[in-house]
Amino acid sequence: MAAFHFELVSPDKLQFNGPAQSVLAPGSDGDFQVLSDHAPVMTSLRPGVVVVEEEGGKSSRYFVRGGFVDVNPTGCILLAETAIPAEDVNAAHLDQEIKNAEEDLADASDDNKPRAQEKLDRLRELKETMKL
Repeated sequence: MAAFHFELVSPDKLQFNGPAQSVLAPGSDGDFQVLSDHAPVMTSLRPGVVVVEEEGGKSSRYFVRGGFVDVNPTGCILLAETAIPAEDVNAAHLDQEIKNAEEDLADASDDNKPRAQEKLDRLRELKETMKL
């Protein structure tokens, strides 16, 4: 399988910069996988886990929250509001994210409640998935 250039950027750090075989990302309309020569696309992210399959079989996982993904002919760039290596995500961190999402839901206007509820549901699902 051919590799492509991938960057995962958060406000505080360049989390990943290099060749990737594939990237699985939590898009706002569902998970999607990027491979070499993927059609150009730009989408927003929902809370979830990005899985980067590197050359040589190495795999990296990152918890992301917010941001967007841009796939273009030169590669893929994921700009995340929050990006944390999965090994650094712990129960306390996710509990705080869930608490923040609960507060956001309580403060949301009627128009924004469905989106806030979805964000909270995704974080709870992530905690369950990661068994934290």
